[in-house]
Amino acid sequence: MNLFWTTAGVFPGLGEISRFDFRNRVQIAAKAGFKGIGIWHTDLEHILLHRTLKEMKKILDDNGMKYVELEFLTDWFLDGARKAESDNRKKRLFDASAILHAKHVKVGDFYNSSCPMPRIIESFAALCREAETFGATIGFEIMGSAMINNIQDALTLMETAGAVNGGLIIDIYQVANLGWTYEEISRIPLQYLTNVELNDGTLPGNPNHDPSNRRFCGDGEYDIKGLIRCVKNMGYTGPWGVEVISEKLAKLPLKEMSSRAFKTTMAQFVE
Repeated sequence: MNLFWTTAGVFPGLGEISRFDFRNRVQIAAKAGFKGIGIWHTDLEHILLHRTLKEMKKILDDNGMKYVELEFLTDWFLDGARKAESDNRKKRLFDASAILHAKHVKVGDFYNSSCPMPRIIESFAALCREAETFGATIGFEIMGSAMINNIQDALTLMETAGAVNGGLIIDIYQVANLGWTYEEISRIPLQYLTNVELNDGTLPGNPNHDPSNRRFCGDGEYDIKGLIRCVKNMGYTGPWGVEVISEKLAKLPLKEMSSRAFKTTMAQFVE
């Protein structure tokens, strides 16, 4: 899956609307070899100024895109104005998921928001129940910036919420930067593994460590093949996402970004 930031041509904090047309992104991703694509919520709203969801679905189908990721929902576990805005965004993402037949809607937190665990669990269960009415699956991404930033607490969330359409998203960036072990990852029941994201970068401790800029697979120090082996041994057979977030690489031409993202990632599956 060619996830949004990999070929959006923009960098978080400097823009959230791709500098490339949606149809072009899908067509070039397909030509590169991808079978899925990611769409960011702000970019989705921009696309819908010119196209309908049904037109987007036809573009995806015409180019053999089997998988769609919609992101990103925050603040779904809070109250007040932030929750109200989250509810508005949630409705737009769920409506899109129903028409685009999204593989999952990605949720989480970017702000290390303080919230009691029982409240998070209750909110996640409610979110999944609502998503089910749209035929949507919810993928919670465990991140260092989230209110849940470790695998054990994330498993507690899944097991206690008991939602059949809720699961976890593992990004190798978080694995490398938070120091997760493959033993920890392998304890995740397969039913909770919604998606796995690949990219590369420098490791903490490297004098040139730059956590805000990722690299194409094979251009850094992450043990990508090790994570692939770990997840495959768990029985995972779903798609793999490529999420390269880099201010420098975002300036490349669309075709080059797509082809390099696909080729460098596929090379990691060769032992």
